[in-house]
Amino acid sequence: MKHIAPTHAMLFEGIDPLDAERMLPCFDAHERAYDKGETIMRAGDITHSLGIVLDGSVNIVANHIWGARDIFVHAEAGQMFGEAYAVSASKLLVDAVAAEPSRVLLLNAEKMLHVCGQSCPYHHRIIQNLVRIAALKNIALSRRIMHTAPKTIRERVLSYLAEQALEHESRSFAIPFSREQMAGYLGVDRSALSAELSKMQRDGLIRFKKNRFELLA
Repeated sequence: MKHIAPTHAMLFEGIDPLDAERMLPCFDAHERAYDKGETIMRAGDITHSLGIVLDGSVNIVANHIWGARDIFVHAEAGQMFGEAYAVSASKLLVDAVAAEPSRVLLLNAEKMLHVCGQSCPYHHRIIQNLVRIAALKNIALSRRIMHTAPKTIRERVLSYLAEQALEHESRSFAIPFSREQMAGYLGVDRSALSAELSKMQRDGLIRFKKNRFELLA
């Protein structure tokens, strides 16, 4: 399982780890451990904290009233979640759920946006990093929209796997999702997804075993 030190997260990029460590009390930073499937942030609540994944991974999930579940974002170690809701103090429209046993650093967003009385020399860099991360998250959401736009399951799968191959710079790679999570991310039925993957393998398009895939065509 990938894990990082709190001060090695992208939020503290460009800041010496010792300086970042000194800043944590300014943001009311505290760590919490979560079991797989445990809810970290719940839809309908208002959160003042954003989270950074230190160990494990977190899914941002929309639970629809008719029972369907869609995974919008998968956050791995070093990545942040909940910042848009924490900064805006808006009610959460999604759940943040531990995808596996995970450890999360929670930080008060309001204190992060306002330079404290101690005038930490790197506080402005934190704000710059926060804006950059938000931009990257918008790109990630745009990718999901691109993957779920096609009408057929095969087209959605190929769109997602092609993007993963590009990201890994290899036609052979591991994806961060279980089969159920992949189905949720692509907005399709799990059984239908499994059936289509088997067809794609028989057609010579892909080879796969669990979460490892290889593009053949």
